Amino acid sequence: MPTLLLLGSNSDIGKACAYRFAAEGFDLLLATRSVDEEQQFLAADLRIRFNIQVSTLLFDAENLAEHSSFYEQLSNKPDVVLTAIGYLGDPKKARTDQAEVSRIVKANYTGLITILDIVAADMMQKKAGTIIGISSVAGERGRASNYHYGSAKAGFTAYLSGLRQYLRPMGVKVITIIPGFVHTKMIGDLPTPGFLTATPALVANAIYQAYKKQKSEVYSMSIWRLIMFIIRHIPEVIFQRLSL
Repeated sequence: MPTLLLLGSNSDIGKACAYRFAAEGFDLLLATRSVDEEQQFLAADLRIRFNIQVSTLLFDAENLAEHSSFYEQLSNKPDVVLTAIGYLGDPKKARTDQAEVSRIVKANYTGLITILDIVAADMMQKKAGTIIGISSVAGERGRASNYHYGSAKAGFTAYLSGLRQYLRPMGVKVITIIPGFVHTKMIGDLPTPGFLTATPALVANAIYQAYKKQKSEVYSMSIWRLIMFIIRHIPEVIFQRLSL
């Protein structure tokens, strides 16, 4: 059976992806910063429900120095690697607190590309594998409300695009997932329009379908492709005056 390494398995989207890929017969490597009781329950439920192999692993995206040893110690190297790690942070705090900025950038960009470079090198040798990165519509144009988070996501989207082009001749697929609003603990009580807000299960299904069809870039809800097309093409002189 194929194996999925899920980075950020404690996130709401991560959990939904665990169930979606398990339903398709994937063995799972669940990696998160803390293997707590909730993660142990998740692993046990997946094993029983789908009769698959599930391992829980410690992984800290912000601890860049440990990424190489983390991947090297995997006895079963994955066929698919999915990043479901993200940190919205406190936009107001980030304007004056460099520690908050550093955490936002590490969780959404540097901590992801470091581990994915290691994964890519392994998959290049095998000439097979799929890397799936979850980015965000926030990375498509900088906005006053969350420009630190948005800039990190913009960098991650660009990284995935370049990695996709680089790995294509070697038989390795790279897929970019671009969700809009999602009902998760990350956004908390932030008000979002219902018709533009997905559930983690909907996003997980979009991710699996993107993998199955070997897509390159997928919006979790198709309406966001149109919305972001419009936003990207608003003249800068007008965009500066908008409240977004």
